[in-house]
Amino acid sequence: MQLKRVIELRHRPKNDMVNPSLGLTFFPAQLKLWALFLAIAVPTMSLLYLRYQQQFLHPSVALVLGGAPERERFAAEFANTHPNVEIWVSSGSNPEYAQWVFDEAKVPENQWHLDYQAVDTVTNFTTLVDQLQTRKIHEVYLITSDYHMRRASIVAQIVLGSRGISFKPVAVHTSQSPERPETFVKEVRDGVRSLLWVVTGQTGSDWKLSPKRKA
Repeated sequence: MQLKRVIELRHRPKNDMVNPSLGLTFFPAQLKLWALFLAIAVPTMSLLYLRYQQQFLHPSVALVLGGAPERERFAAEFANTHPNVEIWVSSGSNPEYAQWVFDEAKVPENQWHLDYQAVDTVTNFTTLVDQLQTRKIHEVYLITSDYHMRRASIVAQIVLGSRGISFKPVAVHTSQSPERPETFVKEVRDGVRSLLWVVTGQTGSDWKLSPKRKA
């Protein structure tokens, strides 16, 4: 009987992965399928859990990313419907225009704040996250254009997440296409830059030669 078992094992295909003690055979093709399944399922389940969790957030601060005037206009309307929420605008329109927008919407001056440290999407978060943490803010609304929200959310998950801050996305609907279309390359680039900041404290924004704000 033992001799028959040895003969069977010797005649198994060489590309099989065999565990003789359990009597189980695993095929490389099956392992690849499982690896592919896990590679897709884990990020998807994490994203679904994040979306589920975001439904129950009640932030006291809204972080508005600059880059388009309609974001300030939306933020002013948002402030009126959420009077207990502070509006933080990161590198948006010039102060005169922002002042006019909030004044026209009759938003109290102590409810909104302007900050102009950021030069791009990544620094929208890195320049303010420590202030949020110092003030013990654990939840924020994230306000930006609908076309920009995916990339902004990637950065938010990394930068805000590194400080234990959750976010609830609020997209500003836009009817026109942006001057600089969003791409997968931009998402990967900003994701890598965000991870770089978490590890080194540097975003790479100072490596750019152009002083103009980048998308």
